Amino acid sequence: MKPTFLRSFNTKQYFNILCSYAPVIGSSFKLRASSVSPHDVHQFLPCRSLWCSPVLCKRRKTREERKNPTLLVYTPKKLNAPVIGVWQGITVKELAKVCERSVDSVLEALSYDETEFLYFRPSSQLTDFKIIQRALKRLGMKMKIIANPSQTFQFDGPLEADIQRRHLKPHVELVPRPPVVTVMGHVDHGKTSLLDALRNSNVVASEFGGITQHIGAFQVKLSSGAKVTFLDTPGHAAFKAMRNRGAQCTDIVVLVVAADDGVMEQTLESIKMANDAQVPMIIAINKIDKHGANIEKTKQMLINNHVMLEEAGGDTQVVPISAKQKLNLDKLVEAISVQAQVMDLRADYEGLVEGVIIESKIDPHRGKLATVLVQHGTLKKGDILIAGLAWAKVRNMFDESRTAVTSAPPSFPVEVMGWRDLPQAGDIVLEVETEAKARQVLEFRHKREEEKKIKEDLKVIEAKREEHNKIYQAEVEERRKMGFFKTRRVRTAKQVEEEFPHLNILVKGDVAGSVEAIINVIGTYYDPRCRLDVVSEEVGAVSLSDVEVAQAFDAIIYAFNVDTFKDAKVAAEKNNVTIKNINVIYKVIDDLKEELSKRLPVEKGENIIGEAVVQQNFFVTENRKKCSVAGCRCTTGNLKKSEKFKVVRDGKTVLDGMLLSMKHFKNEVGTIKENLECGLMFEDTEFEFLPGDKIVCYSLYDIPQKIRWDPGF
Repeated sequence: MKPTFLRSFNTKQYFNILCSYAPVIGSSFKLRASSVSPHDVHQFLPCRSLWCSPVLCKRRKTREERKNPTLLVYTPKKLNAPVIGVWQGITVKELAKVCERSVDSVLEALSYDETEFLYFRPSSQLTDFKIIQRALKRLGMKMKIIANPSQTFQFDGPLEADIQRRHLKPHVELVPRPPVVTVMGHVDHGKTSLLDALRNSNVVASEFGGITQHIGAFQVKLSSGAKVTFLDTPGHAAFKAMRNRGAQCTDIVVLVVAADDGVMEQTLESIKMANDAQVPMIIAINKIDKHGANIEKTKQMLINNHVMLEEAGGDTQVVPISAKQKLNLDKLVEAISVQAQVMDLRADYEGLVEGVIIESKIDPHRGKLATVLVQHGTLKKGDILIAGLAWAKVRNMFDESRTAVTSAPPSFPVEVMGWRDLPQAGDIVLEVETEAKARQVLEFRHKREEEKKIKEDLKVIEAKREEHNKIYQAEVEERRKMGFFKTRRVRTAKQVEEEFPHLNILVKGDVAGSVEAIINVIGTYYDPRCRLDVVSEEVGAVSLSDVEVAQAFDAIIYAFNVDTFKDAKVAAEKNNVTIKNINVIYKVIDDLKEELSKRLPVEKGENIIGEAVVQQNFFVTENRKKCSVAGCRCTTGNLKKSEKFKVVRDGKTVLDGMLLSMKHFKNEVGTIKENLECGLMFEDTEFEFLPGDKIVCYSLYDIPQKIRWDPGF
């Protein structure tokens, strides 16, 4: 049956007629599989004259139908109509289920469509969203397109959706592994120099400002043949989170204390972190060859801070060393080996990989990279890893010297390439079997994070609402006390947003730990005179999109130890966007202080030019107006007519303004020198002077303000 014939039957009534005569014609009615011609149907209809026009084929209305002129009754439009999610290929039965209607009502709504007359069944698939939209409109609903629920991952609970660390074998069945040693201590006490001496390298020479600003992870093969994995943490106060992370994923902490400085602030902080993580410590008293070194005093300071040394009956080993002279390094290595043997460190070399992210960054040539410290299992190429809200299929792995490796056993740190998103430092790394499983887990974690954020936002909204209601109720009560019972929409001074001085910045860092440290230090800023807002914080080089964001927010880009792409430089110069390349964290804070201070309004200072004492007040007539004049004598400096003047009485300023006239006898002058008498007329001609009033001539100058910010270092 052709579409031209179908269009003449555009109501449900004619469709029923057609279906009733289908057996007589000898063919069942189907939309696409019918060869019946219009002539075949025409000869079997009761009244052939009705085929002259579709309009003339209308059935005569009954008396009840004539009373109601509308045969098709649609659901009235609702202001808050429910939104129904539909998908490509949804069946009529599924549509009825999501609409919470019967299948017959949905079929009836679909049968009124005017595009072409379709015979829908409950199992029919709907591919045209326009037909679905019109049908839902008739049912008083709205439509939104979603993914097919049967093809998406269903969350049955945290145990099925998320992945957890696996249960390990009994300790006896596990295989011994190398110890993970974290070197901690105060800044400039020689931590990196010690590691350079152990692995015969020179990392200190490559560090900006002479301080470590990253966690270094590498494995060293000692002269005894044993392997030890070392983590070098920054000692600067800004990198507290890095040191804490290093203490949480280590087996042994080597606390480096300079013999000339003794126990310092970051030393105490490192001791607390090691105690909180319940990790054994080995004290390395460094710089024993330096002038002013006092080993015994340093030991006593450690004991005073509750570090139980072996000499005092405790279990903490102490080794005096010199990293530069390589003195007693063999004793320190022996102490580490003995402590590792006592702890009997073991791991499972088989099964799914477990680990932790030590550091992450974006390399302009190799893409997203993350340093993974393997804790269980053996990491190989092609493994699928999940860390936080990121996942990777391992494309390549590198050791600390950027040499490609094919596998990484437990306690071995490797730089992993192949991350889809950049993981955060400190995230737990877990291996999954398939990419589909990785996507399912990430979908669940993203949903959990969204729900958490919604709850936090609701708390903030409720707090703001309560604060607004308190202010509003107070204003209402105040108006009612004054007799105003009707609310008037008047903008008050409190409702007008004041334009406070502010500074917007974008932070781009080489690794996630550096960005984290900068943001943590910025979090210590508080000065109500100028606001500091971080628009964006990301890892990687400065790109064109960063410049566009900075232009939109009038922000400064701080590039911490990263480069700027060529197109970003051109766009920044064209749009006057400032990009500051800084390599040392305390220089970032110093520059921020300077930029914040620039935005503070200047204060006005007074420069005293001269002083005079009023001897008599008299009146003169100027333009038929009686004006007050101060007859006075200049006692100090000079009086200049062009400058500002103020009248001081009993230590308080009672008049401040400019002069209209300055006369010496009858002559108008511009300057009165010391010990000369004069008459002064102010702009306020009605003010009456008293004998003994002091008149001060002064000028104003700008005093730049400085921001008050103590980041703790």
